[in-house]
Amino acid sequence: MYTSKILGIILILLSILFLGLQSLGKEFDAFGVKALAMMLLTILYFVNVKRKHILFILFLVTYAAAEIHNYFTYNHFPPENATYDIHYLIGNGLYISAYLFLIARILSIMNFKKAILRFSMQTLLLFALGIFVVYMITDLSKEGIGLDYGYTVEMVYNSIIMFLVCLALVNYMYNDSKKSMNLLIGSICIVFSEVIQIAYYYISDFDNTLSVIYSFFLVGAFVFFYLQSRLVHEYNAVYEQHQELKA
Repeated sequence: MYTSKILGIILILLSILFLGLQSLGKEFDAFGVKALAMMLLTILYFVNVKRKHILFILFLVTYAAAEIHNYFTYNHFPPENATYDIHYLIGNGLYISAYLFLIARILSIMNFKKAILRFSMQTLLLFALGIFVVYMITDLSKEGIGLDYGYTVEMVYNSIIMFLVCLALVNYMYNDSKKSMNLLIGSICIVFSEVIQIAYYYISDFDNTLSVIYSFFLVGAFVFFYLQSRLVHEYNAVYEQHQELKA
């Protein structure tokens, strides 16, 4: 208990430092603080959460690995004649893998087929809106990427993010619990963070205000993800009825 409190205080201080560095435009230092915070958050999860889940562990570890990779390769650029930017691919691959683990975690606490059948119209509208948003935000970053394969990578990345938030909303409608609510809020924060981050890198002239805003949403996302990890999943009436039918 004492160790978890110390880790919690350190994480709060690191989050404040991270936002402060972003506001000053010291992105490289902010990346280092973010990588350290992710490692400590993973340790806090192991120390403080009794009922651990392998998929959420993989999410935290993979995301932390992505942040560490980004920090150590911040100033590494591919040679002019290089076909691929290997660090760009590895970094995005790690983020995509992390979100896929989180998606798998959400699917593990819901009956996807049952939820789709019960909320068919809402789900259809959600995913239609998600497709529109993916194309919109990917087109915004198209010119700024400067890589032939970058559009495809960004399209996959943005699709995973939108699928995550749509799935989190369906999960909340299906389970209607505090755990699913925290997952939904965390996923929404991730989407806001990603959209504002695109504006920061590809539209604005590296406006530090946008940097602080997208960083704030990122911190908020992991606060809610951690809070949900401490909650025991509560089965709702729909799930229980499904279990009875299976029995």
